Amino acid sequence: MKASPESRQIILDMKISRIIKKYAERYNVSLEEAMDTYYSSITAQLVEERIADMHCRSDGYLADELWLEVQKNKEKKK
Repeated sequence: MKASPESRQIILDMKISRIIKKYAERYNVSLEEAMDTYYSSITAQLVEERIADMHCRSDGYLADELWLEVQKNKEKKK
C-alpha cells in the first residue's frame, strides 16, 4: 500500500520537530531559537524538498548539519 501525500507530510512534520528538538538539546538553545534557525536554513530546504535523501538521514545527523551551516554562516559574516 502506498502512503498518501497527507501521511507523508505528517511523517515529515514529525521528523522536523525531532530535528529541532535535537538541535536545541545538543547546542543548548531554546526551542524557539532552534525553530527559527531550522526554518531559515538551507538544511530545512533540502529536507523538505527531499533533495539528496536528506529526509532519510538521522535526526542527530541533521541537527549537526544545521549547526555546521550556522557556524559557516557566522564565519562568512566576519
